[in-house]
Amino acid sequence: MPLSPNLRGALFMSISMAGYTLNDALIKLVLADMNFGQVMLVRGIFASGLIGVFAWHHGAVRLPREMLHPMVALRVGAEVCATLCFIVALAYLPLANIAAIMQALPLAVTMGAALFLAEPVGWRRWLAILIGFGGVMIIVRPGFEGFDAFSLLALMAVVFAAIRDIATRRIPDHIPSLLISTATSVAVTLVGGVLMMPLGGWSPMTLETTGLLIGAAVLLLFGYHFIITAMRSGEISFVAPFRYTALIWAMVAGYLIFAEVPDFAMIVGALVIVCSGLYTLYRERKVAGAQPAAKTTGPRMAPDGT
Repeated sequence: MPLSPNLRGALFMSISMAGYTLNDALIKLVLADMNFGQVMLVRGIFASGLIGVFAWHHGAVRLPREMLHPMVALRVGAEVCATLCFIVALAYLPLANIAAIMQALPLAVTMGAALFLAEPVGWRRWLAILIGFGGVMIIVRPGFEGFDAFSLLALMAVVFAAIRDIATRRIPDHIPSLLISTATSVAVTLVGGVLMMPLGGWSPMTLETTGLLIGAAVLLLFGYHFIITAMRSGEISFVAPFRYTALIWAMVAGYLIFAEVPDFAMIVGALVIVCSGLYTLYRERKVAGAQPAAKTTGPRMAPDGT
């Protein structure tokens, strides 16, 4: 029996989240053997090559000067900063914790759109935003036992990723998305190369680490493909909530690969964030003329550059 478009979209979204989460897990494994600058450089070379070929095939690189558009430059710069914060946090935080914190991104985008783009946000969504960030604080636990300063880096990744997504809204429609993705990937790769030497220089790469980085690059494209397919298969209001399956995949991967067991605070905080995000998505659908954060925020949540 064939699946309906909505169920097919939900399945593709869940598969996409699995691919992205496995990418994060592979990067976390490699970070044990080399500094994050080298990881960004090597994985970026593979990813940039794959994305570049994809962009060239679709004719997206015919006007490279469009990369110099101010909003494209802002988006790329914010993505680089988000990637740096995320990848350092990924090395030290449990996979499920950082995935849960990143789920606050749509709330941050909604707040930023209200503050900087003058988009109308009613009191219900403001309340959901505040409750959602309360969930983030439950996970971060500032001032309490179990507080990890690297959680603040994950929170900074949310801030920079929100700036990225708000800038994306201001990029003219005629600039191809694949051109922006190519520029982002190349920028992250170059920054990784610059940071590699101050962080300890080049570490010899084994066949295993090389394979893991190639696998991470392929998983990024895998996730990217299935996100596009998911968004084109069903209604966004039905499909978008399935991006939260990333939390399930992160908990499973964290347990099986790193023997990480989510604690009570992480589970409670994640539930608060997810419920707030789902309610915000619901309200955005109810308010006429609102541009849903779910449509403009990449379902991956984590920075595209990782």
